[in-house]
Amino acid sequence: MSRGEPRVVSREEARAGSLAVRRVLAVAVLVLVLDQLTKRLVVQAIDRGTREEVLPFLDLTYVRNDGVAFSSFSDQPWIVGLLVVGALTALTFWFLRNRTVRLAWLAAGMLAGGAIGNVLDRVVEGAVIDFLKPPNWPAFNLADVAIVGGMILLVVVVELENRRKTNTKGRRETRPQRG
Repeated sequence: MSRGEPRVVSREEARAGSLAVRRVLAVAVLVLVLDQLTKRLVVQAIDRGTREEVLPFLDLTYVRNDGVAFSSFSDQPWIVGLLVVGALTALTFWFLRNRTVRLAWLAAGMLAGGAIGNVLDRVVEGAVIDFLKPPNWPAFNLADVAIVGGMILLVVVVELENRRKTNTKGRRETRPQRG
C-alpha cells in the first residue's frame, strides 16, 4: 500500500477504536469529577493558606496557582491558554491515530480529564486550586496527579508500541522467501 492510499479498516478495528473513544471519555469524566469534587471539599473545609497535617509526609492546604507547572507563566493567562489548547489538540490527534494501541485510551483519558479540570478552575475561579502539599514540594491537585500519571503512561505506551512494531517488522524481514 502506498502512502497516498487510505488504509482499509476492519470491522473489529473500527469497533475497538469506538470502544477506545468511549473509554477515553469515561476516564476523562471520572478524573474531572473527582478533581472538581476534591477541590470543592477543600475550599469548604480549609481557609485559604492554612495547612492541615494529614500524614507526616502530606499536608492539606488551600492555595491558588494562576500559572502552570510550579507557577510558570503566572500573570500570563494567554500563554497558559495557548499551552493547554496546544497540548489537548496534539493529544487528540495522536489518540485518533493510535486509538487501537493498548492502553492509549487510559493515558489520553487521564491527560484530558486532568487538563480540563485545571482549565475549568481557571475559567470559574481565575486560578487553579491546589491542595496536596508534600514537604519541600509545591502544592498540587488530583488533576495534576492525573496529568503526570497520564504522561508517564503515554511514554510507556508509545515505547511499547514502537518496540512491538520493530519486532514485527524484524520478524517479517527474516522469514525465508517462498518459491
